[in-house]
Amino acid sequence: MKYLSLIFVFLLFSCGNKEDVLLPKANVSVVKDVKDHSPIYIFFRTKEKDTLAEVNRKNSIISTNWLFNIDKRLSLKIVIPEVMKLQEKKRADLAHKNEEAENYYTYADTIGKNMAFLPFTDVYYKIGKVSKEISQLYFKKNGLIQYRGNKTYDFPKENLAPFLDSLVINPKEQITFSYDKNMTYEEYVRCKVLINKLVIKEPWLVFINKNEDIIY
Repeated sequence: MKYLSLIFVFLLFSCGNKEDVLLPKANVSVVKDVKDHSPIYIFFRTKEKDTLAEVNRKNSIISTNWLFNIDKRLSLKIVIPEVMKLQEKKRADLAHKNEEAENYYTYADTIGKNMAFLPFTDVYYKIGKVSKEISQLYFKKNGLIQYRGNKTYDFPKENLAPFLDSLVINPKEQITFSYDKNMTYEEYVRCKVLINKLVIKEPWLVFINKNEDIIY
């Protein structure tokens, strides 16, 4: 039980104070082990009626793999702007750049009962709606996915793989993923894990853009 609590609540001790980051949970590990890493923490804070994100990157080293320990209760509209700032800082520091260093979101694998890691080094975030001409799959806060292409309709996210298998796009078209800005960070991580583990029967028929996430 003690082991599980350490997985589900990441602890940082700083100046004698205990700080909690409630990690997201998912049922599979995308990556199980990361070497040569340094931590970044984004804490859940409240001020009167407002929810805030507090970033601590004091121990982060540009040339290492960055582990983003983010509180699962924060919404994407609060978290992603902070992640974008950190991404840009790392990308811009050419003097200490390490081409092999990655960025990972951390979460708890409830099946394997271990800490797990979700890579997102090559993901570029965009905040705001995109052109209606772009075919996209919009993950809604209520657990549904909305397809926005020639037609617009919703389906359960559990049906994502069958949906992509059923797409007939001619010529081959790019699908971009977008997300409800009000969804929690935990919901977002679960969506990303789902996408990462997708097995599509005929992947040559659909090009999935995994390098851009749109938040609105």
